[in-house]
Amino acid sequence: MSLKYTEDHEWIRVEGDIATVGITEHAQDALGDVVFVDLPEVGQNYAQKETAGVVESVKAAADIYMPVGGEVTEVNETLRAEPSLANSDPLGAGWFFKVRLSDPAQLDALMDEAAYRAFSAG
Repeated sequence: MSLKYTEDHEWIRVEGDIATVGITEHAQDALGDVVFVDLPEVGQNYAQKETAGVVESVKAAADIYMPVGGEVTEVNETLRAEPSLANSDPLGAGWFFKVRLSDPAQLDALMDEAAYRAFSAG
């Protein structure tokens, strides 16, 4: 599946019932150099749009929101040690966490790439 996007500048890629979540290129551009990430705990359940973590940069701190509800199955431990991966490879090695979807229908409310580009350009 291709990427979906939130109005809070998270991306989500779904494979089966597991979704990988990170911040978009737009978000990392706005934040500047990322210096710290606070990731959710594995096994924790979150509702859609609930705060699941924090990303801090030299300019600002921003909450990371759950694009969909579900249980965190994995976090990117490499990102804790190298938060700059959120800048250098936000759609790849800079992913934040994986979540098991509790309601796949929630994906329908998210934007596709064209809609997100229009949203973030505005």
